[in-house]
Amino acid sequence: MITPEGHEKYVVTELRVKKEEKTLIVTFDSGETFQIPAELLRVESPSAEVQGHSPDQKKIIGSRRHVGIIGVEAVGNYAVKLTFDDLHDTGIFTWGYLHYLGENMNEIWDDYLTNLEAAGLSRDP
Repeated sequence: MITPEGHEKYVVTELRVKKEEKTLIVTFDSGETFQIPAELLRVESPSAEVQGHSPDQKKIIGSRRHVGIIGVEAVGNYAVKLTFDDLHDTGIFTWGYLHYLGENMNEIWDDYLTNLEAAGLSRDP
């Protein structure tokens, strides 16, 4: 996971929520643009509630297929706090973490689906 210490090399030039598509569009000064699904952002939230306090404490979050983003709040000039419509709002998404999620979205998504199935959970409520 990207930590806040790694955020300096990433600069976000645009951040938009597409409510209908339930995605966050993030554009970096490098020209890279990622459309990250709200579901992925929610289940990979950098909060202690999701990540725990060590890698072996990470929780598999199910039932979030339809989650949306209802709030975006800047945190300094290096991160954003997202509020989801399930009222989760404790994750601080650094620019580095958003870049990591965007760049590795397919692998992260595949791991999530594998872990969800192994835990006997579903994406549906």
